[in-house]
Amino acid sequence: KAQTKLPNDALRAVRQALLPDVTRHGFPTTRDEDWRYTNLSHAVELSNTWLSDLLNNTPAVSAELNVELPEVDAHGLVLVDGLVDEVALQRVQSALDGALRIGRLRDNANRVHAEGPLDTLNAAMLQDGLFIEVPTNHRADKPLAIYLHDGAMTASQSRIVIDVGPNATIDLIEYHLRGADTAHFANSVTQINLAEGATVNYVRIQQRDRKHVQTGKLAAKLHRDATLSHAAFDLGGGLTRSDIVADLLEPGAAVHMNGLYLADDEQHIDNHTRVDHRVGPAISREEYRGILNGAARCVFNGKAIVHEGADGTDAQQANHNLLLSNKAEVDTKPELEIYADDVKCAHGATVGELDESAIFYMQSRGLDRDQAAHMLTRAFAAQILSKLPVSGLHAHIEGLVDARLDELLQERAS
Repeated sequence: KAQTKLPNDALRAVRQALLPDVTRHGFPTTRDEDWRYTNLSHAVELSNTWLSDLLNNTPAVSAELNVELPEVDAHGLVLVDGLVDEVALQRVQSALDGALRIGRLRDNANRVHAEGPLDTLNAAMLQDGLFIEVPTNHRADKPLAIYLHDGAMTASQSRIVIDVGPNATIDLIEYHLRGADTAHFANSVTQINLAEGATVNYVRIQQRDRKHVQTGKLAAKLHRDATLSHAAFDLGGGLTRSDIVADLLEPGAAVHMNGLYLADDEQHIDNHTRVDHRVGPAISREEYRGILNGAARCVFNGKAIVHEGADGTDAQQANHNLLLSNKAEVDTKPELEIYADDVKCAHGATVGELDESAIFYMQSRGLDRDQAAHMLTRAFAAQILSKLPVSGLHAHIEGLVDARLDELLQERAS
């Protein structure tokens, strides 16, 4: 029955191949080392309801967004519950006039690759998605934004596959929007293949509703002299888990990953990253920062693996956290696995509180305590904001971060 609910034979073949793995492995649990701090039991319930609805009703083949998009200067594509908004797709195709090949993933199902339980679930239950092909030497006039929104379903599977040609450059924005004020499980996957000399500047903004469970994965493969610069901003959601897996396949590849997560109440934000240095020389740089209030809990696990023969590797990672409440909690675990000799690698993590001596000093210069606290937390976040890889987004991101910091500090003051 699951096979008949798909628009074409290609997706049916993907589902048929992967459903046995989904049945066998199921969802990750807290018994799995990589998931020991993040419990997806609510996501399982929402997913089961969604599957029942999917199998017992005729699925839609496209969708249309009915909420206002953020004011971002970009070509905007839209996925609603994993389905392509055809109006937005045609608008972007017309504006770009063939400069990029943008199509529906259901017509390019052979490009779907899955590894891991949630990635496999996503691929097996796909109904659609986006396929983007960036030609050789491409340079864009402005970023390409992909807005992900939740509609009426209790769960969704969204996938974006991007092939970036040799020496091409593209700025991408992945924007997870607030949805209806109802419980929802959103599971998204983005695949990026960077050919020789390609450059991708990627920003992910997550503003999900507090009743939402969000899991997402970015899987990137980098070839010779390719560069991926990624910045993630986790500002919403009830429970969110984000994975980045970067495979540095050839010499000269470089990945830069930066992230900022702001959490309060009982939010749970989990960031996992993995960089595989297959050969050298290659570079990875990573810095994540978090500001927590209330009873929020955040998780950071960053792993860099330097494989045998990857001499010349330069891998640096850091995680810094600021706790505004004695109930907030962070589990941080930066890791290095090194199987080569000629390498330069380092990692570190810190967890601290606002500096009371700095607050006292600012108060002595005429600021009240709230103003001083805002300046200190803003300075802490500024380290990530300064590394934003898409320059035209600075004002927009800074506005989002400032508004979210105000919410955290108001809760602290109360």
